[in-house]
Amino acid sequence: MAQGPWFYCLKHHTVETRDGCAERHRLGPYDTREEAENALQGVAERNEQLDQEDREWEGR
Repeated sequence: MAQGPWFYCLKHHTVETRDGCAERHRLGPYDTREEAENALQGVAERNEQLDQEDREWEGR
């Protein structure tokens, strides 16, 4: 079984090891395969948090 680090490939929408696609096409590295599988969810959550902070800042 392959071992990490793990990456999420934005080109193929799959989880892969270091031997996968070029770094410009992926997110990571992640310590576990599960973290890589949830990479897009994490990005969406961070973006929402930053958007909320921007709205709060602009409201001052």
